[in-house]
Amino acid sequence: MAKTIYLGNPNLKRQNVEIDYTEEQIKEYVKCRDDPIYFIKNYIHIVNLDKGLIKFDLYPFQERLVNTLYNERFTIVKCPRQSGKSQTSLAFMLHYVLFNDQKNIAILANKSATSRELLGRLQMAYEKLPIWLQQGVMEWNKGSIELENGSRILAGSTSSSSIRGYSFNLIFLDEFAFVQQNMAEDFFRSVYPTISSGTDSKVIIVSTPNGMNHFYKMWLDAVEKRNTYHAFEINYWDVPGRDKEWKEETIANTSIEQFKQEFECEFLGSAGTLIAPAKLHALVMRDPILINDKLKVYEETVEGNAYFIAVDVAEGRGQDYSSMNVIDVSVLPFVQVATYRSNEISPLLFPHYIMQVAMAYNDATVIIESNGPGAEVANILHYDLEYDNTINESGVLNKLGRKMTSRVKGIGCSNLKDLIEHDKLIINDMTTITELSMFVTKGKSWAAEGGGHDDMVMGLVMFGWISTQPEFKELTDMELRVRLYANKIHEIEEDLTPFGFIDGGNNDEEILVEGGEVWTVQNSGNMVF
Repeated sequence: MAKTIYLGNPNLKRQNVEIDYTEEQIKEYVKCRDDPIYFIKNYIHIVNLDKGLIKFDLYPFQERLVNTLYNERFTIVKCPRQSGKSQTSLAFMLHYVLFNDQKNIAILANKSATSRELLGRLQMAYEKLPIWLQQGVMEWNKGSIELENGSRILAGSTSSSSIRGYSFNLIFLDEFAFVQQNMAEDFFRSVYPTISSGTDSKVIIVSTPNGMNHFYKMWLDAVEKRNTYHAFEINYWDVPGRDKEWKEETIANTSIEQFKQEFECEFLGSAGTLIAPAKLHALVMRDPILINDKLKVYEETVEGNAYFIAVDVAEGRGQDYSSMNVIDVSVLPFVQVATYRSNEISPLLFPHYIMQVAMAYNDATVIIESNGPGAEVANILHYDLEYDNTINESGVLNKLGRKMTSRVKGIGCSNLKDLIEHDKLIINDMTTITELSMFVTKGKSWAAEGGGHDDMVMGLVMFGWISTQPEFKELTDMELRVRLYANKIHEIEEDLTPFGFIDGGNNDEEILVEGGEVWTVQNSGNMVF
């Protein structure tokens, strides 16, 4: 017996052990190989909270899920809490490695401990299999297992580095909605090319919703057939025992908002968001037409159009993000046409990047939040790089950018709310929408909930502020070159009429201002002096 077991574990068969199959075992083996549902219902054991160790008697929706995972390459599952979706997926994966040679599986979750716990549940189910159904074990630990048929299962976290360098036939992403937004994006950017290179490789994504993030976008794209994922939805009433009385009791013990998100699977934002929840749900995330490092381009530059770039600056030390929102302000509705977001770029290098993007978008007007390192970025951009199309601090000599005071933030938030909710500003970027879904009231102000990020939103807040300032219309009016002189004269007349006019005896208009000074308004080409 000792020669047949793996490292003293009587429940595991070591490699190179010959099995004398009975005729009945051969029939069972073939039946299990060809029918994963039969295999799971007859040979997989799970731990039930009330009954302990029991056979996995699949519910009807779980049988449908197994068939979907078996037949589809890419599957995304939206499901309520405690619906058995992970256990069902693990049972399918166990069948996958037992009856297929040279298959590699990655079990990934937002935390390594969670993925290892999932692997532990799969290992428990494996140990309960009869020896004649097992593959010989070559490696068996908390982080991975390897079988003698060449198949392997690895547990790790959902990050771009956790499985870099490996090739996998199946990747399982558990509770993907709870993976940080930037990690989710980086993961697919680095891992998906290796998955798509195969012809039968699989990706399985399962999660309960957690706001409007990467999982939300992938789910919507699957439902609306913008990607090739098969959308599989599990409802709370699919689970036996979850009836009207159960719902009422659960809501009474938690809250209606929690029930809607965790059991009715609604993609809710945080409570008390700046933007109304109904409007957040109506925002449509678009795929960028170009991604260049951290820059995402949603629309190309249109000759003659006017663009604004709202910039928020961070330290570049891996915490908060430096960001840019590039907005086409030629006509209403304004459109977010490009974004930039990085928590690694130095404030010394950021101005060069801003200038490149600004020049690409018709020498866009740039407004920079000048708090903290923003002042340094604004100065480098204007004085060192000699990019003149920047907004100055009103009334402060040689002060570039705009300081985010409580008054500016209040005006900016109010204007941003109006712009978005009344369809005057189209938001295309997924990260921006995610941040908006967590941008909530904090006392008398607004900020990201629960230590999240709001760097993209704060750039839009600055844009919201500038959008109602007098200089905004002057800088963005597409007929400015024709009307500037007349408009300027009208403004001067409105502001200075109480002091009167003086005829200087020439064709230029001279205006007496307070203090006895005389201003002369002259028209030279497209500029007013």
